[in-house]
Amino acid sequence: MKKTKEYLIPFIGLKLGKHHFEYQINNSFFEIFDYNEYQDSNIKVNVVLEKKSTLLELSFKHKGTVNVPCDLTSEDFDLPVKGKMNLIVRFGEEYNNDNEELLILPHGEFEIDIAQYIYEMIVLSVPLRRVHPGIKDGSLKTEALTKLNELIVKEEKKENKQEENIDPRWDKLKQLLTDK
Repeated sequence: MKKTKEYLIPFIGLKLGKHHFEYQINNSFFEIFDYNEYQDSNIKVNVVLEKKSTLLELSFKHKGTVNVPCDLTSEDFDLPVKGKMNLIVRFGEEYNNDNEELLILPHGEFEIDIAQYIYEMIVLSVPLRRVHPGIKDGSLKTEALTKLNELIVKEEKKENKQEENIDPRWDKLKQLLTDK
C-alpha cells in the first residue's frame, strides 16, 4: 500500500468539536491498495471527526456506484453502494488496531490516516453476489439472451413438425381407447 497525504487528517491543530471532511473516490484510490475488482467507481465519502478532550470519534458515510460484471450474465453494470462506519480513536502506549471499532494511537501522534478505513468500508459494502438489475425486472437485453431466444423458437418449430408426421396407424390405436 502506498501512502497518500490526501487521507491524512492532522487532528492536533483542530479545536474541540465536530469537523467535516469530504472525499471523492474513484479507481485511482483502489490502485493504492492494488485492488482492481471494479471497472469504474464514483463514490462520495463524508467523514465527521468529533474531537473530544481524551479521544476522537470518526463517523464515515459513503454513497455512490461501482461498475462491476454481473455474476450471471457477465454484463457490466453500475451497482449502487452505500454504508456507514464508526471509529473511536484513543491514545495509549503503543499503536493497536486489533479492534475494528477502536484504534489506539501512541501519545505523540498528531495525524490519522483514514485511507484503510475508507477502503474497507467501501469494499465490504459491495455484495458478494452481484446481479444485474435488468435480470430481476426482465428488461436486460444482451446478444446472448437474443441468441438463446432465437434457439428456443426454432426448437418449438421442430417439435411441431414431428407431430405432423405421425404415423396414421397410431390414430387407429387412439380410436380404440376412446371407443370404450
